[in-house]
Amino acid sequence: MDQKNSFINKVLDIVREEGASDVPLIEFKHPKELEEILDLDVSKGVDDQELERCVRKVLQYSVKTNKATFRNQLYGATDPYGLSGSWVAEAFNTSQYTFEVAPAFTLIEAKILSHILQLFGIPDGDGIFSPGGSISMLYALVAARYKAFPDVKCKGVRNLPELVVFTSEDSHYSIMKGAHWLGFGTESIKQIKTNEVGQMQVDQLDAAIQRERCLGRYPVMVNATAGTTVLGAIDNLEGIADVCEKYGVWLHVDACWGGSLILSGKYKHRLKGIERANSISWNPHKMAGAPLQCSVFLVREKGLLHAANCASAQYLFQQDKFYDITYDTGDKSIQCGRKIDAFKLWMMWKARGDEGLNVLADRVMELAEFGLKTVAGRPGFRLVSALLQCPNVCFWYIPTFMRDKTESEEWWDVMHKVTKKIKELLTVTSRLMIAYMPLRHHKNFFRLAFSFHPIMEEVEVLRMLQHIEECGEMVNLSMLDP
Repeated sequence: MDQKNSFINKVLDIVREEGASDVPLIEFKHPKELEEILDLDVSKGVDDQELERCVRKVLQYSVKTNKATFRNQLYGATDPYGLSGSWVAEAFNTSQYTFEVAPAFTLIEAKILSHILQLFGIPDGDGIFSPGGSISMLYALVAARYKAFPDVKCKGVRNLPELVVFTSEDSHYSIMKGAHWLGFGTESIKQIKTNEVGQMQVDQLDAAIQRERCLGRYPVMVNATAGTTVLGAIDNLEGIADVCEKYGVWLHVDACWGGSLILSGKYKHRLKGIERANSISWNPHKMAGAPLQCSVFLVREKGLLHAANCASAQYLFQQDKFYDITYDTGDKSIQCGRKIDAFKLWMMWKARGDEGLNVLADRVMELAEFGLKTVAGRPGFRLVSALLQCPNVCFWYIPTFMRDKTESEEWWDVMHKVTKKIKELLTVTSRLMIAYMPLRHHKNFFRLAFSFHPIMEEVEVLRMLQHIEECGEMVNLSMLDP
């Protein structure tokens, strides 16, 4: 084995050591300070010993997302089988555009997509693995527009009517970026008010579509959400599907977060109506714990992805190949070079099967239900919403010095700063990384979101809440921003 290959073996040891249970979640440093600590210059090469030192230093100051105390985003530790698949995929450095360069991986992608389509209730559909939910949103907007106006592909948008897209006010921001990138314009996105638990109000959607039609605009897509980023709300998919059928509007369901509930026999009913969607996006790299990145875009109509996206590159997608060219999937993708993300998910599924993933899905919801009930009954904690739709538990911690006071606008302004300060204390002491945010009229609150990995026990949830309480009681008015 040559020296460079031996370094690969060394890296595996480094990863094991730096990800050990006794290593802190984070050693937080501010950007300029961290830049001085790390040796980031690449102008001159170094030997393996020095490179190992550099790698260890980088990992020392990196967030250990494998720990239960990493609750900062809607992802966390990776499934070990998925991680193994990721290593294989990277090692073989295969691009997933033609059967000839990725024969086994092409069949794996087709098989796993077929299985996912069955689960979501659109078995005759099609799909593609995408680089993330934001790109899947681009796929949805393109598909909806192409379905309504096929000539847009060759003639562009100049002759189109004014297109409008409808989404809830709590939906993911990627729809705004997609509208800008594709020439819809952000003003074409019409936000529909949500109810008190974060679900799009169906009657307001109906009224908004009628209003836009009366103004001479063309409703081209409704974006429903199954698992909003903050509250984890699941829209009334049946009701929204009824409205879309009524007006002939494309229904996309952003299930990037909540789509993992489809794996659960107990909780999948919460996605009822998703089988009526024209397109669906799901990110197994979120709740399900597949290694980043692992995202799926699904369409009900077979052949539409290819029709909308193909460019027929003659050097790559020759029509006179010596094998069945229907297995060349690259021309239905927006990408050319494309990682074999399907293999990571296939490895997980092959190892665990439907039942194994069902157990993990049920467990994560049970853990979230425990968290919700505990927060509801614990002094100083207050829920934002008592309805658990996805494994998101949203709450405030009210320190003792803020209790038994009139909850005026000024009081809430202080609480807005308190939440931010608790987050800072939790992070710099390496106790817990947890997300906080405002939402509509709500001031800053915490979002404790659970995922399949690491598999946790209730005692770890209690420990997280204890950390929040301890840091909350450290806060006083003098520590808050003026």
